[in-house]
Amino acid sequence: MRRFMSSCLLAVALLGGAVSMTGCVVVPPRHARVWVPGYWGRGHVWVGPHWRDR
Repeated sequence: MRRFMSSCLLAVALLGGAVSMTGCVVVPPRHARVWVPGYWGRGHVWVGPHWRDR
């Protein structure tokens, strides 16, 4: 009886772990375009404003 109860407890724990993982859906972020204002780059070079994909 003790072996049966421990195997049932293990089965319930595994089932609970599997159910808890089903809600975790990883979705990559959408590509967003952001406006980058002009700035001084390395070597004192002016980099003009532009759109950049994030």
